Amino acid sequence: MCISYECDYHFTIVLRESLGGEEEEEDPQTSTTMAVSTIYSTQALNSTHFLTSSPSSSTSKQVFFYRRHQSQTNRRFNTIITCAAQQTVVIGLAADSGCGKSTFMRRLTSVFGGAAEPPKGGNPDSNTLISDMTTVICLDDYHSLDRTGRKEKGVTALDPRANDFDLMYEQVKALKSGIAVEKPIYNHVTGLLDAPELIQPPKILVIEGLHPMFDERVRELLDFSIYLDISNEVKFAWKIQRDMAERGHSLESIKASIEARKPDFDAFIDPQKQYADAVIEVLPTQLIPDDNEGKVLRVRLIMKEGVKYFSPVYLFDEGSTISWIPCGRKLTCSYPGIKFNYEPDTYFDHEVSVLEMDGQFDRLDELIYVESHLSNLSSKFYGEVTQQMLKHADFPGSNNGTGLFQTIVGLKIRDLYEQLIANKATAPAEIAKV
Repeated sequence: MCISYECDYHFTIVLRESLGGEEEEEDPQTSTTMAVSTIYSTQALNSTHFLTSSPSSSTSKQVFFYRRHQSQTNRRFNTIITCAAQQTVVIGLAADSGCGKSTFMRRLTSVFGGAAEPPKGGNPDSNTLISDMTTVICLDDYHSLDRTGRKEKGVTALDPRANDFDLMYEQVKALKSGIAVEKPIYNHVTGLLDAPELIQPPKILVIEGLHPMFDERVRELLDFSIYLDISNEVKFAWKIQRDMAERGHSLESIKASIEARKPDFDAFIDPQKQYADAVIEVLPTQLIPDDNEGKVLRVRLIMKEGVKYFSPVYLFDEGSTISWIPCGRKLTCSYPGIKFNYEPDTYFDHEVSVLEMDGQFDRLDELIYVESHLSNLSSKFYGEVTQQMLKHADFPGSNNGTGLFQTIVGLKIRDLYEQLIANKATAPAEIAKV
């Protein structure tokens, strides 16, 4: 018996079922029976891929998709093809090391519900985080060279030569199409490439790291993209705090690392911001003349106009130029106070809206006053932004624009996801009418 399944518009899996319930297929070349499933694809995948079926007592909708990956370690990765009712929505987050990606991911996954945790029963040093609706993949896992290998070849992790973009593209594309993959793991503790882990296609896949928008093929898979643009002064302070406190690095090694990485950052990481749909730019304050402590921040949310399913947030009047100092009786803030700006602008030849906050909050519960003056927040109810900020009051940046704008972008991504899913749900109905 021949059973055909449509898999997310890209694949048709044809299974032959014998009377005993085993999956079998007759080989047209040899007329012998093989315990494998065949797959017919509307898109050529790769001539170096091999297929076998998962043993089962009943007809399965799952086949194994093998790709031989040539590297120094001769690693081999498996991909499991499964039928999916809908494609995964893919979000890309780019930033240099130590620029707040992990905090942003925690805020984002919280918006969708459930705590983000490493895969259960897997490698304790896994970089992957899984929640109810989201899976966050760290693109460091696609390093093709371990720490020793990079040192021997004289390249940093930012250099494209130290990363496997072919595998990154193939696996992100597979997950977007509802196909599980065995993703490699880069161990930040040992600096080695660990055995791969199985990643199932989630409703929302977030790929975060150094290069989510570097490779054009990967970039085209993204439904929305964000870039965290941290000034050199702020970046240095953040990186010291993280690498000394969490990873045990010395101050001297951190300084040396920053200097060694800067040319590659300028060449390979920073240019990606031109492709981002939203940029969170973190700068030293302008409220304190000649400030060099970096404790008070000026944060700008740069939102690209014309992005499908995304409408920029605005202050008071959309498209106007606004400068606003909140009332001190309604918003408690110590020296140097808080100032907001909003204006249309141009960013890498794209029309954008820019919302800026300089200063910091003293009481998060009073943030509702600011929230009430912002529009297009995509919140589900009045005060949701304030609620999310209070929920994660202990997160870095919760008293300034970094936390506020990360939370807002999280709500916008939720809204974008819901619109995408609603649009896909109505598409078959529209086709049926024709």
